[in-house]
Amino acid sequence: MNVHHIQQNPDEHVRFAAYLNQLRQVADTDEFDLISRVLADPDQTMAQSAVLRHLDRRAADLHPDPAYEAWAQVMTQAATGHAFLAQRLREWSLFRAVTLELLWYPDDLLTSSNWLQLKIAAGTNTQAIETLAEAGRTKRIRNTANSSPNHRSES
Repeated sequence: MNVHHIQQNPDEHVRFAAYLNQLRQVADTDEFDLISRVLADPDQTMAQSAVLRHLDRRAADLHPDPAYEAWAQVMTQAATGHAFLAQRLREWSLFRAVTLELLWYPDDLLTSSNWLQLKIAAGTNTQAIETLAEAGRTKRIRNTANSSPNHRSES
């Protein structure tokens, strides 16, 4: 079933499932075009949700790989005009920098979403965990960072 046929179905739940199925199977070379077509769906909330799931799945798989950088650039272009998707891609790039111990800035982490702060608080980067233990946005984030095995206890 192609995207045009999917968009003819009035049930957004059916379209959502069909989009997820196509996004799981898309070849790398066709990913940009498929995301652009999904994002053309009249139900923007549903379309962006489907694309967000796809981006999260792909970024989780790709972030340790050098191929992530090129993929993220292409996906950022595909997400143009969709602020939440662009923000999530920026946060995946920050997650990558923190987990691979590349260059990152504590202020970028502290201004990031609860989603990213919680994900990093449960990680292994000691500097990031210390930053979040002290100044994470929510009590849950600070508690997660404080209970991390990588948190340095102050004695």
